Amino acid sequence: MIVKQLDDLIGTEADVDTETWNSRRLLLAKDKLGYSLHDTIIKAGTETYIWYKNHVESVYCVQGKGEIEDLDNGKTYPIKDGTLYVLNGHEKHYLRAEEDLRMICVFNPPVTGKEVHDENGVYPLIVEDDEEQANPIAAK
Repeated sequence: MIVKQLDDLIGTEADVDTETWNSRRLLLAKDKLGYSLHDTIIKAGTETYIWYKNHVESVYCVQGKGEIEDLDNGKTYPIKDGTLYVLNGHEKHYLRAEEDLRMICVFNPPVTGKEVHDENGVYPLIVEDDEEQANPIAAK
């Protein structure tokens, strides 16, 4: 069993703060679950270009107001409490926050916590242990 408190992660290496977002990484690849889980704040008044070329991300908004612009189809979708979006097509997108957006994010494959968006908005694919990532339950 894994039990963590968000307050215990704040100010540690699992708390990644940038100009436009702050990601508190609750579960990472080292937890060997096959996904990672993040509590992320997209800062009010910001716009972030992102392209998860190597990951599928599911995002559930629990607070705030903003929008996501899908650059692949040109559509813009409002985001507010209760909105879910999934980047299952590796869509290039802009994420804009009118108010602070608090998002619960799941990544597959899981991130290690060492990833940084490159100049194309991409997280590199970093795998700590291929066998356990492929089948975390069987590896136990």
